[in-house]
Amino acid sequence: MSLCLISAGVTKTLAVAAFTLVWTHSIEHIDWQEDWRVTPQGLELITARVKGSGAGMEPPPEARLVDDWFVWQPHRAPMPEVVLGNSGKAGEWRLCANGTCRTLSKILGHDVGPHTTTMRACE
Repeated sequence: MSLCLISAGVTKTLAVAAFTLVWTHSIEHIDWQEDWRVTPQGLELITARVKGSGAGMEPPPEARLVDDWFVWQPHRAPMPEVVLGNSGKAGEWRLCANGTCRTLSKILGHDVGPHTTTMRACE
């Protein structure tokens, strides 16, 4: 399985089985991270982490503080695709895999700007 990223007519395939999606909250300017797994059923959210709370980003009651991060395991079925939007106020989404983090613009080879990016499992 691989991860496909689609934005503004460009598709990139990444040979990864797992990745971390990272972004900075536009109001609180606090990092949020999610660990994902690429499965035949779709994209599975494994773990979420946030370095604080406020402005609609409160961690759930089951979150535990670990090394300054609130960490929890969301319980949801794998999703066929995830669509990411850009507010333009907090920098870009970053995707980390195999020890390297890159912005979606860098991965896709063009400025993502206001375009959405769709993530999905691909073969």
